[in-house]
Amino acid sequence: MNKLFSIIAMLVIGAIIGYVIKTAVFSQTTNVDDDQQKEERKVAYWVAPMDPHYRRGEPGKSPMGMDLVPVYAEASQNSGSSDEVRLSPSVINNLGVRTAVVQEDNFQLIIESVGFIDYDESKISHVHLRTEGWIEKRFVNSVGERVQKGDKLFDVYSPELINAQSDYLSALQTDRETLIRASKDRLVALGIPMATIKDLERSRKIKQTITYFASQDGIVSALNIADGMHVTAKTTMLSLADLSTVWLVVDVFETQVSQIKEGLLAEVRLSYQPDDLWRGQITYIYPQIDPKTRTLKVRLVFDNPDELLKPAMYADVKIFADNKPDALSIPREALIRTGNSERVILALDEGRFRPAEVISGIESGERVEILDGLHAGEKIVISAQFLIDSEASFTGTMTRMLGDTQNRELEKNKALTLDKKRELKDSVANLSGDTYYKVTGILREVKSGGLKVRVSHDPVPGLGWPAMTMDFDVDTELSITLPVETEIIFTIEKREENSYTIIDMEAQQ
Repeated sequence: MNKLFSIIAMLVIGAIIGYVIKTAVFSQTTNVDDDQQKEERKVAYWVAPMDPHYRRGEPGKSPMGMDLVPVYAEASQNSGSSDEVRLSPSVINNLGVRTAVVQEDNFQLIIESVGFIDYDESKISHVHLRTEGWIEKRFVNSVGERVQKGDKLFDVYSPELINAQSDYLSALQTDRETLIRASKDRLVALGIPMATIKDLERSRKIKQTITYFASQDGIVSALNIADGMHVTAKTTMLSLADLSTVWLVVDVFETQVSQIKEGLLAEVRLSYQPDDLWRGQITYIYPQIDPKTRTLKVRLVFDNPDELLKPAMYADVKIFADNKPDALSIPREALIRTGNSERVILALDEGRFRPAEVISGIESGERVEILDGLHAGEKIVISAQFLIDSEASFTGTMTRMLGDTQNRELEKNKALTLDKKRELKDSVANLSGDTYYKVTGILREVKSGGLKVRVSHDPVPGLGWPAMTMDFDVDTELSITLPVETEIIFTIEKREENSYTIIDMEAQQ
């Protein structure tokens, strides 16, 4: 019996000891996990969503009134590339980071431009006198009036035409064929209609006024005469245009000229008939660049039996160039241009991001070809990339300048005041030669053929600028196509002391 009690007592004591040990170990493990999680989720600093240079050591508001977002000091951030950054899921969500995949497919350049409808110049006829005289009566009253072939245009009085008629009648009385033929040829050379000459032969009466008739169907595209007006052979009396076919003249930017050739297909839409689509081909390429607009004109010809296409109408045109097989392409908004380089932000796993230098090719619609620097299937950032790029540039530059020891010291002191951080950031940027700032504002004016713009911008804390209106130089590789008074987001690069150049511009969403 005593032996049984001893066994039971030993089992109870063992259970108690096991429970105590388990509780202690579990508590210790839980504390370690909690400590690690707290360490991993420790906030390094708070940053403004629209200005990566505006940082605080505690939550608050940015100068634009937006909530500051946290950037966490992840333990693994120091691993990998020196310019790699890691963002927490909450920061990624707050910044609205979106990604896209690098595609490899047939890439077709689509040249989007505008054109205007013009008369088919091969179907325009101009009416001139071949002598001088006076307009006795005008039968057409305004530009745009429609006439049919054979309709009366005007009556003209001309002493020379009267003399020519008199000579012809005199020749008819002589019955000399040579003289009659010469007199008749003179009437024809003076532009007297053949019907009038035959009537003169029949009636043998001189006409004091000569009636001129329309030589084709069409509309009056120019009218330069009035009753009683004196005219000469230099005067263009009027012009007649046939609208059964029309020309569409399209402007193509100089940078896209190499992709243009005759025979390329094009689609045309007009704003007053957005549901109708016209398809045509380039039939002629003009030989000279316009020195003011730096564009090349190309021509398309369209049949216009219903005359829906009116001269001087504007049209939206898409020209389809040749396909490039197996070409890499990305959304145009993902490309960061800094004037002397191009890059994108690669989206890696576990919230890591890294900038990558690329070489871009032709642009087509909302996509741009990538010649080097990316592979098919890679993920890239298409929104908030400027903020990530700025952070990566800052982190990478500090790593290269300060070395591992000083960089660890810098990480310990991320709670520097805003002024000290800006001073440190500016000194690093000046040494690296890669300083740029993202700014919001309104486009007020485009100058010097797009090489300068006037912008009313919001405050730029990174430079200590208040809100003001000022002129900026525009990078020669950047084409300004936005209309004035557009709310924009643009990037400026500091190239010289007190000299800032716009290297990227887009409309605010």
